[in-house]
Amino acid sequence: MVGILLLTHAPLGQAFISAATHVFRGQPDRLDAIDVVADQNPAEVQKLAAESVRRLDDGSGVLVITDVMGGTPSNCTGYLCAIENVQVIAGISLPMLLRALTYRNDTLDVVVEMALAGGQSGAVRVDNRIRVSSP
Repeated sequence: MVGILLLTHAPLGQAFISAATHVFRGQPDRLDAIDVVADQNPAEVQKLAAESVRRLDDGSGVLVITDVMGGTPSNCTGYLCAIENVQVIAGISLPMLLRALTYRNDTLDVVVEMALAGGQSGAVRVDNRIRVSSP
């Protein structure tokens, strides 16, 4: 099973885990978050991320999802990309995470593609043409 590490600005990672736990009616296995706080030492973040990747990897690989490209969390992932069986994507959304969790018994490459597809298809314009029943 592909492990998933959320490396985000605080408190996003834990919030996404809480949302996924709600949707799946229990916290998914092999899912971890590192919430980076303001002025946290990047070397410390990198150390924590490397430790988490080692814990999460059962041999199937680890997907690291960060929030915004260019922020401290994503800047701390560069060296993770060099680790075998680790993939990194930026731009986390709940549809992206749920899709990754749903397909993580497949290969790491499939999980990455499904996560990206979930992020893309999950961003839609909602307008008044969509009718929702009023309570």
